[in-house]
Amino acid sequence: MQLTKGVEYGIEGILYLARRDDGHPAMIRDISRATAIPETFLSKIFQRLATKGLIRSRRGFRGGFRLARPAERITLREIVEALQGPIEFHRCLDHLRARGRQHRCHVKRVFRKVQRKVASILEQTTLEDILQATL
Repeated sequence: MQLTKGVEYGIEGILYLARRDDGHPAMIRDISRATAIPETFLSKIFQRLATKGLIRSRRGFRGGFRLARPAERITLREIVEALQGPIEFHRCLDHLRARGRQHRCHVKRVFRKVQRKVASILEQTTLEDILQATL
C-alpha cells in the first residue's frame, strides 16, 4: 500500500484546520497558500472530506472549511479511507484469484497481519496526536 498524493495533501490540509482551531472557517485559498497545495486539487480533496463528514464547508461571505468534530476525535484511518478507500495490502490475492491460482499466494497471512496492524495504528492515531508530536 502506498499513500496517494491526495491522501498526503488531505492530511496536510486537515492538519492546517486542526492547528487553527479558532472556530472560524478557513478559506481554501488561504489553506492552499499556507500549505503550497494547488487550490483546485485541495478543493476536490476537501469536498471529499466534507462528504465523509470529517470537515464542514460553508459558502458565502463568512464561509470556508473547518473540522466537523474535535481533532482528538478524527483518526488518520478515517482520513486515509475517505480519500483512498479501504486499507489493503493483499494485492497478490486479487492478482492470483483472477488467474485461478489463489493458493500460490504464500504471503497471504503475512499481508493480512500487516493490514490489521497498519489499520490499528491509523485508527489509534488522531489529528491531535500528530499536532502534539510536532510541538
